Amino acid sequence: MFRGSSVWLATALTSIAVVVVGCGSSSNEGASAAARSAHFPVSVHGAGGVTVIAKAPRRIVSLSPTSTEDLFAIGAGPQVVAVDDESDYPRNAPRTKLSGFQPNVEAIAGYRPDLVVISDESPASLAPALRKLHVPVLLNPAARSLDQAYAELEQLGAATGHDIQARNLVKRMKSQIAASVRASNGWGAGLSIYDEISQEFYAAASGTMAGQLFARFGLRDIADRAPDPQGLGYPQLSAEYVVAANPDIVLLNDTVCCGQSAASVARRPGWSNMAAVRKHTIVALDEDVASRWGPRTPVLAAEIARAIKAAHAAGL
Repeated sequence: MFRGSSVWLATALTSIAVVVVGCGSSSNEGASAAARSAHFPVSVHGAGGVTVIAKAPRRIVSLSPTSTEDLFAIGAGPQVVAVDDESDYPRNAPRTKLSGFQPNVEAIAGYRPDLVVISDESPASLAPALRKLHVPVLLNPAARSLDQAYAELEQLGAATGHDIQARNLVKRMKSQIAASVRASNGWGAGLSIYDEISQEFYAAASGTMAGQLFARFGLRDIADRAPDPQGLGYPQLSAEYVVAANPDIVLLNDTVCCGQSAASVARRPGWSNMAAVRKHTIVALDEDVASRWGPRTPVLAAEIARAIKAAHAAGL
């Protein structure tokens, strides 16, 4: 993590936390009233086609951690009766043994859902199987841009009767991200960044959601020049490649999974003279915040701004 702290960052993170918690803590009565007042039936045009929802859903099952966060953030939490085993935020989400990767249709149906939200990591057979049981299914794939993330929030809002709350949340997210960009004072222009996804040196390039966020700060992504045979935007670099690129800022997305830290990076052979190591501009991220492109994305933007301010203060 960085050494030192910043008053503006603490204020920003506190503000963001209040927004996220506040949206997710609506009472059952308030959420139900909002859903009842919405216009149903609705036809939601999502990635899986058109989903027709006859009436406001009261028993939602979410098999996507990002969608779970989205649902609670827009005020639909009281309508959620079950979430998958990976959905660990917010803490009051009704976590179960359901799996989005290896779903059991009978187990899902056992919750008597009137809406199931899935991601593109679920098998293609899941949605047809649920529709055979006359259960509406909304597919929210991993967003590849901020605009797509915003659109998915608004789709969930329409599907659950919380369209106004969803639109307001999107507005706040845009405002918070823009505030972080302004707070960086343009100091990111020309600085280089390495976003480490795993200790095998997979990194996020500019075509990814993370890369697009870096670009808003003017940062140069060292992964952009690396071969990407699969074209997914996450090329595998090498230790030598990273050392030669000498990034000014390093983001670590492998802290929990792989035990990486600023100290472990500094101990890597040849890495001790890297600018980010010498200037203490290595950020250990919350891996969920960095990978779930939803209401906590402004937290990541604030961390990036903090990294830029630290790099500027260090003379980079």
